[in-house]
Amino acid sequence: MSKELTTSLVARKNVLNNTYALQQLESDLELGGLAFEGETLFTKQQAADILAIDERTIDRYLNSYGDELGESGYRILRGKTLKNVRLHYVNDINVVDISPKAPSLGIFTFRALLNLAMLVTESDRAKAIRSRMLDIVIDVIALKAGGHTKYINQRDRDYLPAAYMEDSYRKQFTNALRHYLDMGNHKYAVYTDKIYKAVFCENATEYKKVLKLADADRTRNTMYAEVLKAIASFEHGLAEQMKSESERLGRKLKPSELDALIAAAESNPFLKPAIEDARIRMASRDLGFRDALHEKLEHYIQSVPEGDFDRFLGEKSRALEDQLADAKTLEVLKRLKDR
Repeated sequence: MSKELTTSLVARKNVLNNTYALQQLESDLELGGLAFEGETLFTKQQAADILAIDERTIDRYLNSYGDELGESGYRILRGKTLKNVRLHYVNDINVVDISPKAPSLGIFTFRALLNLAMLVTESDRAKAIRSRMLDIVIDVIALKAGGHTKYINQRDRDYLPAAYMEDSYRKQFTNALRHYLDMGNHKYAVYTDKIYKAVFCENATEYKKVLKLADADRTRNTMYAEVLKAIASFEHGLAEQMKSESERLGRKLKPSELDALIAAAESNPFLKPAIEDARIRMASRDLGFRDALHEKLEHYIQSVPEGDFDRFLGEKSRALEDQLADAKTLEVLKRLKDR
């Protein structure tokens, strides 16, 4: 999967959906523009000057990427809105030549101008803006995450309940392995890997390599709530099936018989939505937040939605220590313990 801004829509969206990075970019890049009704606006002429290209080049990109640039805020002003913009420009210190006779005017928001800069390949200025843009985005994510992104998953308020629930089902599963599977003690590591591969296509070693984790790091401490819930569902179902099948046969299961249960669970229509969601969340967020590419999940990658930036970087996200000090969170964990 390409992470090059000029060729990857996902990479561009991961910048444009990060409102925290956009605020910092607008402050640091100092591209000018006109403050109008809560937005910073740029005419086509201004955009051409900023990116050191001509307006015909901008027209070509508008023809090729009109929908994308429109979603980012490019629009055509007419009527009363155009009249108000003209009046604002005339009264502004940085006067821009806008024809009083033109019936319409193409306007870029700051977000749309960044989008254009991520598309333009003919300009060294656009290339420099892209380079600076990526540096600022990385810095903002790291700063908001407390200096590192290894445990950015733990800033989600859903993480602790999901981790607590998964730990409970994990114990059920390991107990089932002990009581109902005829295999040596290495079975715990072997079948942990098989569940990981069923849920997100990687074993523990592969997962650690992608996230650049140390040997001592616990993989599940870095997983998102949705991934933990999918694993918990898988473990719980397998534990129940192992018990039932072992009692039916009157003996412990052979590894091949447990393998067959796992294969059936992986294609189970009741589990499929949770598994698909876990793969999308892991692949997309790890690329967007951790700059980590899960090659085996590449076709699941989507842009990180704006709501996820709020979820992991915003006011509602909190460090794990703060969550543990919250009485409401502790009450949720107590209910999970007592279920």
